Amino acid sequence: MHLAAGMSVGLTGVAAGYTIGVVGDAGVRAYMQQSRVYVGMILILIFGEVLGLYGLIVGLILNSKS
Repeated sequence: MHLAAGMSVGLTGVAAGYTIGVVGDAGVRAYMQQSRVYVGMILILIFGEVLGLYGLIVGLILNSKS
């Protein structure tokens, strides 16, 4: 169970980091051309961060059941 909890947290952390990197790069490039995309970019970054948070919650649940 500890391996599953660790893999859950680790892989979702990697996925969230990659998502934030890709969205941040594209968002900064788009923001330089049109400043209205700022709010949309922040919302998409929040959704990317939620991936890591869900992985942490699943990892805690898996760890508490063992």
